[in-house]
Amino acid sequence: MKRDRRSDPLISDAEEGAGWLMTYADLVTLLLVFFVLLYSISSTEQKRFLSEVAAVKSQIEASGLLSDAMDLFEFPTYGSDQIPLEHRIGLQSRQEAIIRDINKNITQNHDNNEIKTFVHMGKIVIRIDGRYVFKPGSAQLNIGFIPVLRDLEKIMNRFPDYILNIKGHTDDVFISSVKYPSNWELSSARATEVLKYMIQSGIAPERLTATGYGSTQPIVPNNSTENRTKNRRVDFILEKETSQF
Repeated sequence: MKRDRRSDPLISDAEEGAGWLMTYADLVTLLLVFFVLLYSISSTEQKRFLSEVAAVKSQIEASGLLSDAMDLFEFPTYGSDQIPLEHRIGLQSRQEAIIRDINKNITQNHDNNEIKTFVHMGKIVIRIDGRYVFKPGSAQLNIGFIPVLRDLEKIMNRFPDYILNIKGHTDDVFISSVKYPSNWELSSARATEVLKYMIQSGIAPERLTATGYGSTQPIVPNNSTENRTKNRRVDFILEKETSQF
C-alpha cells in the first residue's frame, strides 16, 4: 500500500527533492564514457595512420630515392604541446604550394645548378651557391642574382604568413682584410646585404632575419676545392610565422 508523505514523517522534503541528482549523475557519467570512447577511436586512427606512414618511409629509405622529400614524412608525436595532425597536414599542403611556386618562378627561370630547394625540419630551404650571389671575398650582390631576389620577393608577398631567415656561410679558408677581419664578418655582411635589399623591395623588416655563420656549419667536409665551393652558400629559410604570445 502506498504511503502518504503527508501522514508519514519518515519521508522528508529534502529526500524527495534530491531525487533528480541521481538522474543527473547518471547522465554525466554516460557523457564522460561517450567522450572517452570517441577519444580512444581517434587515438587509434592516428596511430594506424602513423604506422602506415612509417612503413612507406622505410620503403623509400631502403630504395634510396627521394631523399630530399623525406622530411614530408616527419610527423610529431601527439602531446599537449605538439602540432595536431590536421594542422600538420594543412601546413604541408601550404609548403607544397610554396615549393611549386619556387620551382616555377625561381628554379626553372634561373640556373638550376646553382639553386636547390628542399624541406628540412619542417622548413623550406632555398640553397644558393655563394658564387652566384656575391663576388669573391665581397658582400656586394652580383647583378645577375637580383632577378632571383625579385622572384623571391613575389613569393613572400603571395605568402604573407611566412617569414624569411637569411643565413650566410663560408668555407674554412682564412680571410683577413680591413673590411672583413674574418669569415664571421664576411658571412654576416653578406646575409645583411640580402636583408637590406629585401627591405628596400618592400618586405616588412619584422618578417626578415639575417645571420652569418662563417665556416661553422659546413654541409660537407672542407677537405677539397669542390667541397669548399659547396660550403660557400646562402640559405634562405622560409617558415610559418608563429605568434610570440
